[in-house]
Amino acid sequence: MPLHQFEPPRGRIETLGIESDALRGNLFGDPPHRDVAVYLPEGYDSSDADYPLFVHLAGYLGSGLRQVGWRTFGPNLPQRLDRLVAAGSIGPVVAALPDCATSLGGNQYVDSPATGAWERFVLDELLPRLEQRFRIRRGGRHRAILGKSSGGYGALVHGMRHGERWGAVAAHSADAGFETVYARDFPRLLDELARHDGGPAGFVEHLRRADAIGRDESHALMLLCMAASYDPDPTAPLGIRLPVDPHTCEIEPERWARWLEHDPVRMIEERACQESLRRLGGLYLDCGRQDEYGLHFGLRALARRLERFGIPHRYEEFAGGHSDVDRRLDVSLPFLYAAVTRGSR
Repeated sequence: MPLHQFEPPRGRIETLGIESDALRGNLFGDPPHRDVAVYLPEGYDSSDADYPLFVHLAGYLGSGLRQVGWRTFGPNLPQRLDRLVAAGSIGPVVAALPDCATSLGGNQYVDSPATGAWERFVLDELLPRLEQRFRIRRGGRHRAILGKSSGGYGALVHGMRHGERWGAVAAHSADAGFETVYARDFPRLLDELARHDGGPAGFVEHLRRADAIGRDESHALMLLCMAASYDPDPTAPLGIRLPVDPHTCEIEPERWARWLEHDPVRMIEERACQESLRRLGGLYLDCGRQDEYGLHFGLRALARRLERFGIPHRYEEFAGGHSDVDRRLDVSLPFLYAAVTRGSR
């Protein structure tokens, strides 16, 4: 089993506060102020060197702030970076870990009037503030974005839409293949909502009053988060409208089509997404072969299309499911570092 990491991080963690215009006015009233944990590597304060930037997007029910916390077994992200630097696998980097939690448990890092304009937050607010405050190398080719699950989806979509802003992308267990990932769960969702007046608003209000959230409730909340991200409807309560008939669970084609517009397996067919990915210095994807959400099927389909379009990438599968896969960072972080420092001093 992984050993406990007794050695503290060798660098230091600084908290950067951002008052976000992109998040202001979201339909849940979540605060626009966001804290970003920034890990400055060993030697940062004793030199005038500049560093590559890694931006880590947390998965659903997570936060960047959790990535710097104490863990029973295995390293947190700063400790992992230190270990990889000491082993010569990477050089020192500045790592930014923003708090992107919402009242729905997370977000998909796309712009939504319901949960907030998270894509714009990362590009137009987070990156400029980091460049203003810290000694990081200027220009997209020296930046990497990475994440797992929802965070992996966000990293992947940034690469598909904004390849000029990033040098490399690593997406672990990212949402892809929406018919496989989400469609099978709509019956369970409707049954859960039926216990609370049948609608998202009543269900969310129930959770706000609850002392704890059960597993089925958490899964239902996740699907509501997807609806608020992929097809927000400002005229609906909380901006959430589902893509299925609430009585029969039949798919409503027009609404479901809006979800599919966000599916990387569909997005890759767009020439603009292909060209955006080609601008990257590196694209890394992986997934467990026993992923409980079936994400390996969607990522296999995406990898097949990347091959067909001749887009450079690295796709790997490993033994395991959707949880406890931070060990895969030992593979992706060196990949990212090589990509964003290629040709640099």
